[in-house]
Amino acid sequence: MPHLHEKIDFTVDVYLVYKGKVLLRMHDKYKQWFPPGGHIELDEDPNQAAIREVKEEVGIDIQLYDGLLTKPLINNDDSRELIPPFFIDMHPINNTHKHISLVYFAKAPTDKVTQMVKREKSEGIKWFLESELTDVDFILPRIKKYALRAVKELA
Repeated sequence: MPHLHEKIDFTVDVYLVYKGKVLLRMHDKYKQWFPPGGHIELDEDPNQAAIREVKEEVGIDIQLYDGLLTKPLINNDDSRELIPPFFIDMHPINNTHKHISLVYFAKAPTDKVTQMVKREKSEGIKWFLESELTDVDFILPRIKKYALRAVKELA
């Protein structure tokens, strides 16, 4: 999806964990490892965006992990509670544009990946063990930090 605002866009990142491994994709443009994710569209909330982006990019249906909640979410005519992100960060995309990213965790029901949308195809998709994350090239420190935390939280 194109940028919605010229200065700052809101995005989601989802760290999927399956049997002690976390899923990362090689970004075709930036040549770095990233989790599935993308822009929050105008007609959706962040939870919906996270679920949609994972489905579009890797073909897996997920439920977001709500590690902080101890009771069901409230959903009624007046309001709807959302699962909160584990982290929120802001990072530059270029000299004039930034992303505020809401970082979610989810348990994957499978490790079978299907690249659903042609524009979302990636040159590389890999399930990383915790030990592999410390030695992998082309991974930003924040991505490594969040991936390691997701594995610990959901293992």
